[in-house]
Amino acid sequence: MISVEGLKVEFGVKPLFQDVSFVINSRDRIALVGKNGAGKSTMLKILCGLQRPTAGNVAIPTDTTLGYLPQVMHLQDDTTVREETRKAFSNQTELKARLDRLNREMTERTDYESEEYMALVERFTQEHDRYMMTGGENYEAELERTLIGLGFQRDDLNRPTSEFSGGWRMRIELAKILLSKPDVLLLDEPTNHLDIESIQWLEQFLSQSSSAVVLVSHDRAFINNVTNRTLEISCGRAVDYKVKYDEYVKLRAERREQQLRAYENQQKEIADLEDFIEKFRYKATKAVQVQSRIKQLEKIVPIEVDDIDTSALHLKFPPCLRSGDYPLICEDVRKDYGSHTVFDKVNLTIKRGEKVAFVGRNGEGKSTLVKCIMNEIDYQGHLKVGHNVQIGYFAQNQAQLLDENLSVFDTIDHVAKGDIRLRINDILGAFMFGGEASDKKVKVLSGGERSRLAMIKLLLEPVNLLILDEPTNHLDMQSKDVLKNAIKAFDGTAIIVSHDREFLDGLVTKVYEFGNARVKEHLGGIYEFLRTVHPDGNVSVDHALSASNNPKASETKVEIVPSASKERNLLHRERQKVIRKVEKEVKESEEKIMLLENKIAELNDLLMLPENASNMQLVAEYPILQKQLEDETEVWSDAMERLERLQQGEEV
Repeated sequence: MISVEGLKVEFGVKPLFQDVSFVINSRDRIALVGKNGAGKSTMLKILCGLQRPTAGNVAIPTDTTLGYLPQVMHLQDDTTVREETRKAFSNQTELKARLDRLNREMTERTDYESEEYMALVERFTQEHDRYMMTGGENYEAELERTLIGLGFQRDDLNRPTSEFSGGWRMRIELAKILLSKPDVLLLDEPTNHLDIESIQWLEQFLSQSSSAVVLVSHDRAFINNVTNRTLEISCGRAVDYKVKYDEYVKLRAERREQQLRAYENQQKEIADLEDFIEKFRYKATKAVQVQSRIKQLEKIVPIEVDDIDTSALHLKFPPCLRSGDYPLICEDVRKDYGSHTVFDKVNLTIKRGEKVAFVGRNGEGKSTLVKCIMNEIDYQGHLKVGHNVQIGYFAQNQAQLLDENLSVFDTIDHVAKGDIRLRINDILGAFMFGGEASDKKVKVLSGGERSRLAMIKLLLEPVNLLILDEPTNHLDMQSKDVLKNAIKAFDGTAIIVSHDREFLDGLVTKVYEFGNARVKEHLGGIYEFLRTVHPDGNVSVDHALSASNNPKASETKVEIVPSASKERNLLHRERQKVIRKVEKEVKESEEKIMLLENKIAELNDLLMLPENASNMQLVAEYPILQKQLEDETEVWSDAMERLERLQQGEEV
């Protein structure tokens, strides 16, 4: 579908990447990975034509459509949510307008027997058939289903976009891209502003989509659930792994071991050559051998080793005072903004040493309760912070409190105590401030870099109650591992507001769910909580539509199994069992198709070689593979059609 050949990008003396070649096939689900600054976002911009490479070529068929979601975007503020999202259906709306004009013309004319009238009827019929093939009037339902799935309430759809934050407007743009159904989706950090339910909905949407997907994300659970191929940009090169992210991590570790062994052997070879040259440089009898060694040394291409994996770095919070047995107690806490009640009758007790998560849809009050705890805003009810509690608080605005005149290194050096000062460079490297980046002044750092620096600063302060509001937003996967391990080893209490399932997994033992102005306690980890809310483990794409058509349903959390009779629940479980079976058939068929496409591509390469021009065995094999591909594509299409019917409740 898209072919990338010999791509090179230069911003300075050293290329960002060079000699990058790969192919994006239909139905590919590709995770684009690499450290921050490796060029992932640049690669997406090149693929969608927003940026030109220094060298190389990107070949995209003229009939291939692309949908690109950048990290930062600009939306118009003069429309409602519904009107802005409806722009994704511009072709349908134009077609509908043409149909209306043709219909008016037919009703106004009376020359029913004329050739012109018959031609008009023919045009109307063709346009109407085309309109119905593209979805007809159903696009409004599809629009609502997508917006509800991404977290909007039905009442939100007619509100002006200007009333929403940047994160919510990003969801509108994401909805437009998904609804336009492009051949290739290019998504740069699509989960940054989504809550857990919306992330799960997006996972299922992408898994059912016929579009190829290339995405950049630091959400490990998300890319593992969505992608089947991992393209790593490292040391200015791209390495293609035909596996999911977790399997890629293992293969990458093996590859790095091989690189290290090759690097060590090369360094030994270089040292031996240099020793020989130095030893016999001034001996006339060895002049020829010395010159030979010098030429040999000049021809050696240095082996580059992938950046050192710092995720194994162990960071421990400094010792602090022991807090009381109950660091936080809330009794009937309530918060109103005007006539809007954010939450009411919040009763919770957090014990010393507990690590808990605050989860729920955006705007349900998670950060608001944190601000109540920090006494930053007023509230009703009783909220008690326990004896000897020393709070370490991280929120996005904490980054603005850093001294702008200090360097990154000095900022951390001022708070580091004892032996930890000897490891400052290691810690900075683990949070993407390695090398020259540690000498940067705070005032030149981006917002994301400041947030990471504020996080490091917090980790080195002696506290016994950690409150972290979206701590992983600007961290890569290795940095998240360092932070997670540090919190797990932390002796104190932790409250974590996060939508990152992989980060919360194995870290928290209790989940507080925010929704409908209430806070509900769930014992167990994040996945135990998700199984409680969604027994089959998935957020149904189609259920969002039923919520959008039911005002009461849209006011409550989306649940897979509605409260109904036992027979209805049994039917639902049976349907889910069949859906999972068909989903497995679809996945197996996709894998077979990918294997056949790869074989055909390899056969094409062989047939292009002159020496194989008369190889009848290869020539005979080609149509056999093509027929197998056509048959398997038909199997896949039938399975997808049945899956859609099942999800729409048409069969069991």
